Amino acid sequence: MWFNDLIFGSGVAHSLLLIALIIAIGLFLSRFKFGGISLGVTWILFVGIIASHFGLVLDHATSHFVKEFGLILFIYSIGMQVGPSFISSFRKGGVTLNLLATGIVLLGSFVAYAIHLIADIDLNEMIGVLYGAVTNTPGLGAAQQTFSDMNNGQSNSVFAQGYAVAYPLGVVGIILSIVVLKYLFRINLDKEQELYLSNNSKEAEQLQAITIEVTNNGVDGKSIKDIQSITERNIVITRIKHQNSNDVTLVKNNTILHTGDQILMVVAPGDVDALTTLLGPQMTKEWSSGSNNELITERLVVTNPKLNGRRLGDLDFSKSFNITISRIRRAGIELIAQPSLILQLGDRVTVVGSKDDVAKMHSIIGDSIKHLDEPQMFSTFIGIALGVLLGSVPFFLPSMPVPVKLGLAGGPLIVSIILSIIGPRMRIITYTTSSANLLMRHIGICMFMASVGLGAGVGFVDTIMNGGYMWVLYGFIITFLPCILIGVIARMFFNKSYFTIAGMISGAMTDPPALAYSNSICGNDQASIAYSTVYPLTMFLRVLVAQFLVLCNI
Repeated sequence: MWFNDLIFGSGVAHSLLLIALIIAIGLFLSRFKFGGISLGVTWILFVGIIASHFGLVLDHATSHFVKEFGLILFIYSIGMQVGPSFISSFRKGGVTLNLLATGIVLLGSFVAYAIHLIADIDLNEMIGVLYGAVTNTPGLGAAQQTFSDMNNGQSNSVFAQGYAVAYPLGVVGIILSIVVLKYLFRINLDKEQELYLSNNSKEAEQLQAITIEVTNNGVDGKSIKDIQSITERNIVITRIKHQNSNDVTLVKNNTILHTGDQILMVVAPGDVDALTTLLGPQMTKEWSSGSNNELITERLVVTNPKLNGRRLGDLDFSKSFNITISRIRRAGIELIAQPSLILQLGDRVTVVGSKDDVAKMHSIIGDSIKHLDEPQMFSTFIGIALGVLLGSVPFFLPSMPVPVKLGLAGGPLIVSIILSIIGPRMRIITYTTSSANLLMRHIGICMFMASVGLGAGVGFVDTIMNGGYMWVLYGFIITFLPCILIGVIARMFFNKSYFTIAGMISGAMTDPPALAYSNSICGNDQASIAYSTVYPLTMFLRVLVAQFLVLCNI
């Protein structure tokens, strides 16, 4: 019967139908909460396990492709989202986060080795359980490859069996540790969100427009360019009203200041005191246009691809038009319009000038939101291709008999972060709307979870009934204990926010479902930033430790 062949057979139609049904059912179940907790996309994993137990499976090649491609889509979209703030986040605590994540990796490996000694379990079995418990497929692959290289190409199924048995509860254990930390420290998500927004606004230093009356005789007769050099601060002076004039005019680099002049400037809050000390007191003034000039302020969106990656100073709009660019808003953060600033697609540019010249700037800047909705697929797929290449490059380390690789997750993540930062400088358009990024991320994680579930259910019950139930317990200990201990240390001794801890734990366990859960409770990108900050080093350590443990069993 054609229907039976479609459900239990093989081929493209069978694979597509099975994956779609598993994802749809899992997402439907994710709507329900038990004890106030929802497992989110993790339900897809469990639905896949149940389906494969009853014979609904994918062929190996299809399953492997769906799993790896889904993971790449998820990881790549995360990297593109957090890349612009990755460097600043690393400077503001990335070293500490990586040390904490390293603690989770080493502690989990130590617990696994201790169980191997105490319970007298074969170390290869425990390695499989370990990497299922920490949901790290590249580490499992590294362990299998090392064993094969050390045994003349022979394979050992205990790695995969231990992995399959420990993986489901490993996912649950990671999410459970995040939930337990919430109740342990009595986290109020609303207050944590307010604290995050407060700290984020302080770090971003949203710009201020202030008016200063020049009273310092020491700056009388100096040009605006001289003032910027003297202050050694990022400022933009947009308008000036000379003492003996009623007109408000735009400021150029060669504009001369005199005592009694009133100037409007855009500055960071932390620079206000220094500038008032140098120039004069701050005052309150309504900057209405003068009799000879009608100045307006508009915020235009950069949608012209020709401006992507161009330095603001090289464009020098003020030479051709009677305008001044005072500030640029990017990803919710306002930046002073310095000549060295690199424009990116999607930037919001604040333009001050005459009506006619500001109108002309519309066509130059673009200011067409519709253009931003067009997907930039070239940068996405060239980035994925470069990521796969990087993840496949073998790194030879001293005393290691086999090379180490970043894998098909680590490579795309690193490339996406780098491309999101330097792409505009190379004239590569990396801008993606939030909705497009979110869609790609969700499609990726759903494909990944469905494939893993469909692959883990075969023989799952039999393994548990034949003593594998202890592997489940051991895996849960390996998962839960390091996450809780390091989470407590991060909160009590390093005062990390709950959102950062959730992202750090998810990244240390290289677990996309845990990150998806963390993002769902955070309401901001703090968990994703922490995840991406620790993920590259963690992935490298997971692969390295896997090979080391196999060598210990020779």
